Amino acid sequence: MSNPILNELPALVKANVITEETAKKIKEHYTKNGDESQSKLFMIFGILGAILSGLGIILILAHNWDDLSNTTKSIISFLPLLIGQLFCGYTILKKSENTVWRESSSVFLFFGIGASISLIAQVYNISGDLNSFLLTWMLLSLPLVYLLRTSIVSLLYIIGITYYCCNSNYFTYPKEQSYLFWLLFLGIIPHYYQLLTTKPQSNFTLFHHWLIAISLMISLGSIGDGNEKLLYLSYMCLFAIYYFIGRNSFFENQKIKFNSYRIIGKLGTLILLFVYTFKSFWIFFHEKKVHQNPIITSPEFIIASILTIIAIVLFYKKNNPTHFKDFGLLEIIFLLNILLILMGTLAAIIANGIVLAIGLLEIKRGNQLNNLRILNFGLLIITILITCRFFDTDFSFIVRGILFISLGLGFFLTNYVMLKKRNRHEK
Repeated sequence: MSNPILNELPALVKANVITEETAKKIKEHYTKNGDESQSKLFMIFGILGAILSGLGIILILAHNWDDLSNTTKSIISFLPLLIGQLFCGYTILKKSENTVWRESSSVFLFFGIGASISLIAQVYNISGDLNSFLLTWMLLSLPLVYLLRTSIVSLLYIIGITYYCCNSNYFTYPKEQSYLFWLLFLGIIPHYYQLLTTKPQSNFTLFHHWLIAISLMISLGSIGDGNEKLLYLSYMCLFAIYYFIGRNSFFENQKIKFNSYRIIGKLGTLILLFVYTFKSFWIFFHEKKVHQNPIITSPEFIIASILTIIAIVLFYKKNNPTHFKDFGLLEIIFLLNILLILMGTLAAIIANGIVLAIGLLEIKRGNQLNNLRILNFGLLIITILITCRFFDTDFSFIVRGILFISLGLGFFLTNYVMLKKRNRHEK
């Protein structure tokens, strides 16, 4: 489909509205964007084609599988792997700069590796469990990320090792526990760094921001080994680290959708604070329990200490240039968290005060910046806090009803005043 703007260029040049040079630059701009969009579309269809082709082959084989001999089954089992390697070899030799070929062929081989491992194990009744299968699959797939510079396989690898971590530490605990995830995770860091430095605005980079942040958040709990309550310290520090990373100039200058660390860090901190506002949580937290391992040498304590030091360093690095005159309440929650854990049920009252203060500060900031999104976020924090107390107090339904009516009026009035203020400034 032709671009109507490009169609108008000759008439604009003829009427001396723009020069020939300007028309050429406009044409180059729209042609480039069109080529990029077409390339993305080809890549999406190429990846989908590779996945669907692989699934189709598996379905055809599965239909006639029982009628085949073991030799035939073995040959067929290696076919997905062989076909994938041929495609990848051709890509490396002839299409190394073609993103569509790199991503499509590497995805086909990624699933080919998994299919071949599982089929051979089934043919010869090789014993094993899901953990060993996932570990072997991910280790064999990791070189693809660097040989073909593929980001799709990188994303699939992150999902795979995260599931491996969950299966080996959550689903089968306490029978089995593994810390191999952290070594596997290090394997993808060079590729992620390359994306940050060479393609900061790419959709692949966007997905890596979110998947890496979520993967680490999910996997942090896997270190629990008898002193799990210390994980509350670790998680609060992890969210603080995320928040400080998100406030870095690199992420601050990008669209909000690219700033997964700031979003997850802020929301994660608030969710933990909401949990802290319940008195029942602190009664559970301070229950007497004989710890399986000494606290000082436990992995939970060591990780919590490391994450606390990192968070303190990032806090200092962010606020030192301004001589600590411009830091927000949210930035020191990870330090206040240590004090809250040392207290008894009094911590619930303090946590309620902290959440209320954060909500009020967000409303104030939204009003100062004339930003409805920030203002409504502050109102939402206070609404959730009051809703939590709805289930945690003995107030009558009349009092609760009045509170919610007041909140509804508060939302309406603050937005009305803000919009009126905007209209007045625009005039």
